Amino acid sequence: MKIIIVGAGEVGFNIAQRLASEDKEVVVIDRSPEQLKQLSEVLDVQVVQGSGSSPGILEDAGIAGAEILLAVTDSDDTNLIACLFANFLAPGVIKVARIRDEKYSNYQHLLEKDILKISLVINPEVEVVKTIQRLMSVPGAVDIGEFAQGRVKLIGIKVAGESPLAGTRLLELRQKIGETGLVIGAIIRENRLIVPTGRNRLEAGDLVYFVCEKEHLDHVLNIFGQYPKPIRDVMIIGGGHIGRRLAATLEKEAVRAKLIEKDSVCCHSLSERLNHTLIIHGDGTDQELLEQENIGEMDLVITVTEDEETNVLASLLAKRLGAERTITRINKFAYVPLVEAIGLDHIVSPRLSAIDTILQYIRRGKVITTLSLKGEEVEVLEAVALETSDLVSKPLKNLRFPTGIIVLAILRGDKVIVPTGESIVLPQDRVIIISSRKNMPWVEKALMVNLEYF
Repeated sequence: MKIIIVGAGEVGFNIAQRLASEDKEVVVIDRSPEQLKQLSEVLDVQVVQGSGSSPGILEDAGIAGAEILLAVTDSDDTNLIACLFANFLAPGVIKVARIRDEKYSNYQHLLEKDILKISLVINPEVEVVKTIQRLMSVPGAVDIGEFAQGRVKLIGIKVAGESPLAGTRLLELRQKIGETGLVIGAIIRENRLIVPTGRNRLEAGDLVYFVCEKEHLDHVLNIFGQYPKPIRDVMIIGGGHIGRRLAATLEKEAVRAKLIEKDSVCCHSLSERLNHTLIIHGDGTDQELLEQENIGEMDLVITVTEDEETNVLASLLAKRLGAERTITRINKFAYVPLVEAIGLDHIVSPRLSAIDTILQYIRRGKVITTLSLKGEEVEVLEAVALETSDLVSKPLKNLRFPTGIIVLAILRGDKVIVPTGESIVLPQDRVIIISSRKNMPWVEKALMVNLEYF
């Protein structure tokens, strides 16, 4: 599979890094020789210097032989023009474009169907709002993924010292949870990934990823000692595109929201666009203002200004003043582990959210959803099992899975099957699989065709 990436910024670099580690043929186009030099020194990829919006540069990069074009620069115009020329030079290529400006995204149907035939238009700000919504849906969870149109949840949750499951061996888990469908797919302990077997124990401080049906989620959380209460009062700090989109979404969900923005013109615009959100003109790092607005009574504080230092400071201040939970927007990937280390609850990044969405258009086979787990080289995907797939028509215990791959669930029509070694995947079943990233080429191939033919 040959993939051309237009843009060697953080999004392009991280996608290239992920794909190169899976032995895909990757070509990266960028104007900056410095960024290309940095990229080529650490990744096994081809680089082409120039503008991705130039048809000649696209031809030099081999657009005619590519399967996918990812236009992910910070310039909407460059991304759109790259897709325009790709559409003429290689009509069959799958095109994915990162588009941030509403003046374009409001005409998404024209971009996707009528003019450019872009397979996927991604607005990172929309994607990060979706991520925030998922985190709000399960207070207390560290990571949340949804599969089968939301019927199946993947939840990452910390095991507290007082949790009833702390110290429990996975073989003994069934005795404590009963017949509730639950599969533990990964344990992260002291930043080390454990793909669990029945012999592993859950320990206090572990970050545990499990899959269960939506209808059983509250019961499973209670088993872990978590009793989350609904989020009713939210404070948003930052009235830019993300803050405004988020406030509009919360209004539809009948959540009481306050929004603090220090730009008076922006406040006036927000007051015209939002109906039920209380708009406050002020600085989100002003302790006196936060106390006046009763930040200590907030169920959640979400800091989404354009400045990540402001977001981190505001979130830390909110926690110190008594806010129950925080969600903090971070732009630079390098800051994420540093911010997590100081104890903030949730970190979101428009760029990371966009990358997760892009991945599902890169995966071979009928992949429906993909999710990268927090801070690890691990991916979870939902895919349709083809009739030719190596996964079908045999008990799971007979499959030659490499270490680090687990089938978490089988979806057959409206039925969710928590698999055992005797379970059999049938053609057209949806399967949810967790895999280390180094094994993703194996998973992709197994989803498409019987490996005995290779």
